Parts: sequence; C-alpha cells; structure tokens
Amino acid sequence: MAFTIAQIAQALGARAVGDETLKITHASEPSTASETAIALATNETYAGAIGKGQAKAAVLWDGADWESYGLKAAVYVERPRYAMAGLSRVFDPGPEIDPGIHETAVIHPDALIATNPSIGPFVVIGRGAKVGRNARIGAHSTIAEGAELGDDALLAAGSRIGAHIKIGDRAIIHAGAVIGSDGFSFVTPEKSGVEQVRETLGDRGETEGQSWTRIHSLGSVEIGHDVEIGANCAIDRGTVANTKIGNGTKLDNLVHVGHNVQVGEDTLLCGQVGIAGSARIGNRVVLGGQCGVSDNIFVGDDVIAGGATKIFTNAPKGRVLMGSPAMKMETHVEIYKALRRLPRLAATVAGLQKSVSKPAQND
Repeated sequence: MAFTIAQIAQALGARAVGDETLKITHASEPSTASETAIALATNETYAGAIGKGQAKAAVLWDGADWESYGLKAAVYVERPRYAMAGLSRVFDPGPEIDPGIHETAVIHPDALIATNPSIGPFVVIGRGAKVGRNARIGAHSTIAEGAELGDDALLAAGSRIGAHIKIGDRAIIHAGAVIGSDGFSFVTPEKSGVEQVRETLGDRGETEGQSWTRIHSLGSVEIGHDVEIGANCAIDRGTVANTKIGNGTKLDNLVHVGHNVQVGEDTLLCGQVGIAGSARIGNRVVLGGQCGVSDNIFVGDDVIAGGATKIFTNAPKGRVLMGSPAMKMETHVEIYKALRRLPRLAATVAGLQKSVSKPAQND
C-alpha cells in the first residue's frame, strides 16, 4: 500500500513541503532507501547519508534545508522520535487475519461475539466469553470461559487468555503470552525453611522433610485499556483478589507478573522483568530489562530503575535506582568507580604494610 507525502504528514500532524503527491510505500534508513521510500533523516548525521540512497523524500527536523539534499519532498517534525510512532503506525498493517470467523474456529454457543470480528483458524472461545467489537484474534489463540476481550483488541497467534480474565479496549497481546495462569503459591503444614529465614535473616532450625501444598488461585486478572503485553509474557491470576495491570501500561517480551501484583498506569516493564507476588507498582514506573521486584513491597510513582536492578525494599516516589540491591543511581555509580579502584588500592595498602613491617630497610 502506498501513501502520499500529504497523507503521511497529516497522520503525523506535521508539515509537508515539495511534491505532496509523491507516493511512498515504506520507511527506510537514508543510505539504503529506494525511490519509493521515505528516508528517516531526523538529524544532520542521518541526513548526510541521503545521497548514498535513492530516496526522493525524507522525514527531517525543523530547520533542515530539504532542497540541499536533492529531495523532491520532505516532512518536517518537531520531535523526531515521537514522529516515529506515527510513521510506523502508517506502514504497519499488523498481522493478517481475515475478516469474519474462520470455519475451523471452535466457539461455544454461549459465547458473545460483537460486530465485525476477525477470528483466525483453530481459535477456541469458551462458554460465556465476550469478545468486543472489531476484535482480531490470531490462529490457535484460546479464550477460556467467562473471559472478556474489549473493543478493537488484538490477540496475536497462540495467545492464551484464562478463565474470567478481563482485558480492556485496544489491548495488544503478542504471540505466546499467557494471561491468567495460576500463581506460584505453596505452603507447608509446619513453618517452612523460607519462613524461618525471613524471621531470622539467615539462621534456621534443624532441616526436616517438608511437603508443599498448593494454594489455588481463586482470583482473576484485570487488564486496562490500551495495554500491550509482549511475546511469552506470563501474568498470574490472584489468590483471592485480582492481579491488575493499569491503563496504558506496556510489557516487553518475557515479563513475569506474579499473583496479586498491582501495576499502575502508563508503566513500562522491559524484557525479563520479574515481579513477585503481592508487589505494588505505581504509575509511570520504568523498570529496565531483567529488573526484579521482591514480594509484598511498593514501588512508588515515577520510579526509574536501570537494567538488572533488584528492588528488595519499598522504593519512594520519583527515585532513580540502579544495582543489586537497588540504591540511588548516583550512589551506585560512585560505588562502581570505587570498585574499579580496588586493585590499585589493594596494591597501595600492601606496599604500606610492607614498609611498616620492615621499617629498618627504609632507613
């Protein structure tokens, strides 16, 4: 599908110059752009490579001289990175799912399917499930009994939606995600070794045989509007209360959200983040890749944690964290600098010890 420069500018809320009727089929880096591509030249460094490609049009920053690059048209944007969101949306058709209900789909008679569905091959929808308007459901996805999927939602192929899960409007669930798996919750008849260690912070009694008894997950999962769940994420249902993901929150691939966890609005959880049971995550929090959050703690609004940070205690609102255990980022940086100086410091101390232990040799 091709779009004119005028259409692209309108989609971005941006300003177009030159030949606005020029047809564009895709976006490209400047150096490899073909004649039907729009080059992404959002600063002078990238724009310098326009001459290496064949692009006739480019996305440029305000103030750039588009004609000096030999272009026939340009789209000026105020915030180039934000413009990428709109531009990528223009050219991304999403997964191909034919309109209607595929003949191989298995839909319970008591399920409610709203208008204009696109339901792919071998989809299974259980008793009492509700699917909203314009929903798109990829092949081999399953929606269990009593689950609800909002309007304009997208389930990529192989998504798994558990029983009585509620998912809001415009949600995007990527391939292999499992929403509503049982929580990892087990208990022993006697006080377990883990409970002893929590109380003593290290010491424990004599080790005895222990058998683990499963605590069933009676709660569900509630996911708000405009939420995106990455590939192969796992979100556990609550033990009694529901696990919740707030409006606008985005989960990267391989994120695990434990039972009873409450995640606020517009939060970003990057790849391989793990949040243990009953933790509470505030609004607009950003957890970098491989961050871990301990159970039963609170991470305040607007907290940002660098990759691989391990948060074991409550984090105040607005704190910037790094390290394991988590600490203020500036403190972690100073500690890391000191750590790099340790070999030199150790050699200095060794030299001082030698001079002190043999003072006569220094006379």
